[in-house]
Order: sequence, then structure tokens, then C-alpha cells
Amino acid sequence: MRKISYYPGCTLSTKGKGYDRSGRAVAAALEVELEELTDWQCCGATFPLATDNSMALLAPTRVLYQAEQAGDRVAALCAICYHVLKRTQTVLERDSAMRERINWFTEQEYGGRVEVVHLLEVLRDDIGWETIARKVVRPLTGLRAAPYYGCLLLRPYDEIGLDDPEAPTILHDLIRALGAEAVDFPYSIECCGSYLTVKEPVVSETLSREIVASARAHGAQVIVTACPLCQFNLDWPQRETAFGRSGDEVPIVYFTQLMAVALGLPEEDWGMDGMYTDPRPLLRKWVKEE
Repeated sequence: MRKISYYPGCTLSTKGKGYDRSGRAVAAALEVELEELTDWQCCGATFPLATDNSMALLAPTRVLYQAEQAGDRVAALCAICYHVLKRTQTVLERDSAMRERINWFTEQEYGGRVEVVHLLEVLRDDIGWETIARKVVRPLTGLRAAPYYGCLLLRPYDEIGLDDPEAPTILHDLIRALGAEAVDFPYSIECCGSYLTVKEPVVSETLSREIVASARAHGAQVIVTACPLCQFNLDWPQRETAFGRSGDEVPIVYFTQLMAVALGLPEEDWGMDGMYTDPRPLLRKWVKEE
């Protein structure tokens, strides 16, 4: 059992509990123990646009400091947390003066040596798609799953470096390893509106509806993401309203939830309670056929 320090972040402790639950269960099934940082705090949720704004980097630097005390790398599931921590680490690694200024203020000596990884990277680089495919006990043969990357998982490339920001494949490869068909669609790397869902919900809902409609038009039965805000933004407009449901809803699932089904984990580890478009009626077909 390999161990990796794990930063869950705020959303995965609240609205995104299903993501956290399925992520931990899937990691354990693959003999990876996610060791939660013992005293973590919010990462700040957004990366500052002002490059000299050291105050905005205090929160994520504290997280990185905690991770450095625990080991040489830290994994995240939330694409937003990953984005903030990864970019902060990159800044502090390249700008020693900034790191010294923050260390002076926090009175914590962060050395800038922690590697920030997403669980997708662990799956790809440490475990490998072939190994994951061999672990599958419920091949999702016939399921048409559209990978949705969004913005923060991929950009900016020179600081994130997870995958090709214009033609990513990491979610595609995972979906294929699970036995499903990865459905390409033009909106897979477009923005869902992000935090505009709070200030300008009409804008976010319009963008999200276009993304879901594009995936549906290309034959997707389910959309797969790694971001809790993307999951909410795409799922929320499909909620049941006073006018009922349209009948063409597309479930929005986390990649860990799809993995939990394929790896044969019990339904309680899928973590799908409370989703506006329930994926379970669709995914139970593969449980019945195992």
C-alpha cells in the first residue's frame, strides 16, 4: 500500500462529499492510501491575478508547508484546489524572494520542495492505465462517456503541465481503461462559468446548458469531470423544476465515481447521493450485467 499525503479542501468536505468518498475508496482499491493532512485549511479557492500579491498566497502556502512536513508530495482531487496549490508551488519555486517574504510573515519555513499532483496523475504515472484496466471487474462496455476538462485542470500549461491544454487525453484514457467509450465533443475544454454561478447565474447556466447540449448531441450518456464546481454548474440547470424534467438530462459524474462502479465497489462508495441528475439508474445496468 503506497501512501500519499492528501488535501481534500473545503468543497470535498461539504457539497462534494461524494467526490471525496469515491476518491478514497477507489484509491484504496488500487492500493493507494490517501493520508489526509492533519491540520489543513482553505487554499483560498482562487489564484490571485496580481503577481506581486503575496498576501493572497498565504493560505495556499500554509497548506504546502503542512504537506512538506508530511512528505515530498501532496495529492488533490478538487481541480480548483489543485490549480491553486500547483500554481502557488510554481511561483514559490521560481521566486525565492516571494517565498522568503511569505515565510517571514507566517513564521513557517516552507522550503518550496513539495510536488503537487492530481489523483489523475497518480493513476496515469504511478499506477498506469493497463494496471487499472486489469483491476476492472465491471467493464463499462457500451457506456458513452464524455470527458469534460473545463479550465482550471489544464491552464496555464507552463504552470500546471498536467496535459495538453488544447487536446487533453488523461480523462479519455481513463474512460477507455474502464471499458467505456470516450466521446469527443467540441466543448470539452470550454468554461462552465465557474464562480459566475454566484454573481451572474444566468451566464453560468447558459454556458453550462451549451456544454451539456453539445455532449448530448455527440451521443454522450454521461459527462465525466474532475471539478466540483464544474459538476455543480453542469448538473444544476438539469434539476427537477415545477415544470418537471425534460427527459434528456445527462448525468454529471466525477471520474472517481465512474471508477468505483467499474472496480466493483459497493454502491455506498459511489458517493452519488444528492446529485440533481441521478446517475445510478443508468450505471446500475453494468452492475446487473456483471
